[in-house]
Amino acid sequence: METKTVQVFLRQQSGYAFTVEFGEGIADLATDEPAPLGEGKGPNPSRLLMAAIANCLAASLTFALSKFGNQPGPISATITGEMARNDQGRWRIPKAVAELTLSEGPGELKHLERILAQFEEFCVVTQSVRQGIEVELVVRDHDGRVLLGNKSFEGGA
Repeated sequence: METKTVQVFLRQQSGYAFTVEFGEGIADLATDEPAPLGEGKGPNPSRLLMAAIANCLAASLTFALSKFGNQPGPISATITGEMARNDQGRWRIPKAVAELTLSEGPGELKHLERILAQFEEFCVVTQSVRQGIEVELVVRDHDGRVLLGNKSFEGGA
């Protein structure tokens, strides 16, 4: 199986505000929780998740349209996440509805029916979220000692 690595670095600024560093010359992004927890100085993780899903779908549709010889105009996307409390009373996003809008009418695009039948399959984020992502967690102290998680990651352990 072929694999690739995606890595992002976050640094807490204050309270619930973080700077997200993407590297590779990509501008940093400020994130924050809305009031009353934070000050709303940037998108929170739920909004970033919604943006990632919608962006990936729009990019996948753009790719598919281009692959079939179309030169699509700008695509717009709106996504709405429905938040609800789970059985433990914790907020989750059990449902999101994404809406993509093409600049063209259906008769202006080649192979549109075939494109619409398959473009979602190429969306890394949406398909990953749909299938679930295993997340392994390690928490370290300032000396690098593992406080939570797999201690085999510690040097010499």
